[in-house]
Amino acid sequence: MTVSPLVWILTIVGVAALLAFDYIFHVRKAHIPTMREAAVWSAIYVGIAVLFGVGVLVFGGIDMGGEYFAGYITEKALSVDNLFVFLVIIGAFSVPREDQQKVLLFGITFAIIARSGMIAIGAAAIEHLSFAFYIFGAILLYTAIKMVIEEVKGEDDEDEQADGIFVRLVKKVLPATDEYDGDKLFTIENGKRVLTPMLLVMIAIGATDLLFALDSIPAIFGLTQNTYIVFTATVFSLLGLRQLYFLIDGLLDRLVYLGWGLSLILAFIGVKLIVHALHENELGFINGGQPVHAIPEVTTGFSLTVIISVLTITILTSLLSPKGRAQAAVNNAHREAKTYIEMTYEAFETHRDALYQKMLEHEQIVENLPEKYHDMIVAERNVRELLADAHRIHDRRQAYNDRGERSDEQPEGLVVTREDGTVATDSSGNVITVAEEQALEEKKAAKRAERERHREEHAAAKRR
Repeated sequence: MTVSPLVWILTIVGVAALLAFDYIFHVRKAHIPTMREAAVWSAIYVGIAVLFGVGVLVFGGIDMGGEYFAGYITEKALSVDNLFVFLVIIGAFSVPREDQQKVLLFGITFAIIARSGMIAIGAAAIEHLSFAFYIFGAILLYTAIKMVIEEVKGEDDEDEQADGIFVRLVKKVLPATDEYDGDKLFTIENGKRVLTPMLLVMIAIGATDLLFALDSIPAIFGLTQNTYIVFTATVFSLLGLRQLYFLIDGLLDRLVYLGWGLSLILAFIGVKLIVHALHENELGFINGGQPVHAIPEVTTGFSLTVIISVLTITILTSLLSPKGRAQAAVNNAHREAKTYIEMTYEAFETHRDALYQKMLEHEQIVENLPEKYHDMIVAERNVRELLADAHRIHDRRQAYNDRGERSDEQPEGLVVTREDGTVATDSSGNVITVAEEQALEEKKAAKRAERERHREEHAAAKRR
């Protein structure tokens, strides 16, 4: 089905409007989205994508609609996998929680622009190069094999190294600071205009997006060669990814077998592409340049069935397997210990006691985990420290209660609970004490004063 230029224009305007709406009403003012906000807007974006797919079914037919939904589900699954790396990058740069939305929205916008360019290149290659499907198929098979090797070895740091190298190159060429200045991309330091970590983390995510596109674009072309469907399925899979990040933040680590499922899907699409290439074959060294029809073409319906089945099995296996449950126990112990530390007298003693008992149950599971799962405990930063602090607070609280006194005080030398209810941490996410918190605040205040002085000096110099 040929899509008219008017439909293309309306679609692009609609996508731009959704991105603008996201920036103006959600991201411009830094804040931490609530679970309800993330859930509502995730549902809205998925609903928009589904409604669009229904429109494709009505106006484009069953085949075109099936291609759209197969492409959308595949790209959405790949996007969720990308969130793992985004989580690592954001953690490595210690991005303040309230500013993470802006970083993610930039990454999504950059991904849409970069992948649109790659879609155009891919469409041109398919039209003018008869062997393009062989290349795309080989890329996906290589990616699938690489993902399996990484899962077996338990390594997945290639993308992190790539974007780390890119950021180091930028910092060598351009001056940068290690201090955030709100959500500003540039600031004045020592009288010079320098990059902030906010811009550097955006560069890192942008570089990572380019690497991800090398896998996702061949994958979508393996399901449909309709450029409009490729574009819309890719874009709608990315829109709403920011909200999904905050919605499933605590569940990402539980999808322990997602890499296996995605590798199987990519391998399946890679084989599908090569089979399609054989049916369209014009290469002289294969069957004398004649098409090969020994293997039947894979239908869109079969592709959609395979993709949905693999993802369903992968997710259920991840959530129900011993490894998935072990990861859940570690995450729960970490979350409950932190929540217990943050709670005050006003949060009601009975609720805090119930939370403490839940924490003890998950702590016991964590302590009894087989040795092969101990890497999870190490990877879940501060879980042992938080549990120890929670026990100390509980003991001190019980001592207060035994004397019939209020128990909302924290033991001396322990963590700081700020006015907003969060526990004070340093730039690496480590829990800090009262004295360390005061020293850190004094250092930040001195840095802000110095930055303002340099900014004023820089402005005065420009006026002269």
